[in-house]
Amino acid sequence: MSKETFVFIAGLLLVIAPFLGIPETWKRFFIIGLGIVLVFVGYGLRRSVYLARLDKGNGERGNDSFVETTAPLFDDRTVQ
Repeated sequence: MSKETFVFIAGLLLVIAPFLGIPETWKRFFIIGLGIVLVFVGYGLRRSVYLARLDKGNGERGNDSFVETTAPLFDDRTVQ
């Protein structure tokens, strides 16, 4: 089962949980546990989308950041 399918089914279970007729204590643990699992799965989905956005297509990851170098950086007199 894919992560997207799991999030969909878990959401449906959270919507119908109040109407299932299970004891209140079990329902509370079920909803809390499912919420914690959804947080971790949601984080994994967001991370995979972020990493896919950084992928250059050849196995490398990068973005558009750069460092501007200046002449004193390469001057031998500044290095002790």
